[in-house]
Amino acid sequence: MAVRLHESAEDYLETILILKKRSDFVRSIDIAREMGYSKPSISRAMSKLRESGYITMEESGEIELTAEGRALAERIYHRHQMLIRFFLALGVQEDVAEREACGIEHHLSDDTFDRICRHYETAMKKDGDPA
Repeated sequence: MAVRLHESAEDYLETILILKKRSDFVRSIDIAREMGYSKPSISRAMSKLRESGYITMEESGEIELTAEGRALAERIYHRHQMLIRFFLALGVQEDVAEREACGIEHHLSDDTFDRICRHYETAMKKDGDPA
């Protein structure tokens, strides 16, 4: 059974993944800037993520996701993006869709999320959109 991370830890992992997509080199300061948090807060969070085996930190300060950390980050990122698309398809404004997807992504069961995905894909195919 997988250990349930706090929402904030999932947000940190997702942010690291997003930053890694933009640049190969990610440091704590980059995460702090992206999330709008203080460097000491990020340092504490990175320490906990490192102790939990989700990231590694090089002497240079570079942060890397472990295989487990990357898998979790990809899962959260996928949920986030899918929920945004789903909300936009419902006619929700983009900024609201983004904000609400960010909160909801952490709280949906796998079953509920899978059902949302299936519904979205069915609706998009029905409308002639390739989803």
